[in-house]
Amino acid sequence: MITINAIIQAKQGQEDALFTELKKVVEPSRKETGCVEYTLHQSLDDEGTFVFYETWEDETALKAHVESGHYQAYREATAELTESRSVHKLRKV
Repeated sequence: MITINAIIQAKQGQEDALFTELKKVVEPSRKETGCVEYTLHQSLDDEGTFVFYETWEDETALKAHVESGHYQAYREATAELTESRSVHKLRKV
């Protein structure tokens, strides 16, 4: 299993627009082969900070996700709305 923790910070004034785009990728990602969990969170302390918590069965499933059309559309749609993006690829220990 591979866990992804992606922390995304909206540009000032783009919080709502980014949230709208992030929500679009959730359902199609959950339907992908090898997706165990795909959850979007929003910070209670900073409305412009969003966190994806994802679990994938293996590297093949994760690679297929990153190459999927909905993922590519999400990345393109959020490029100008995002201040920063930090992705942590994790294994449970």
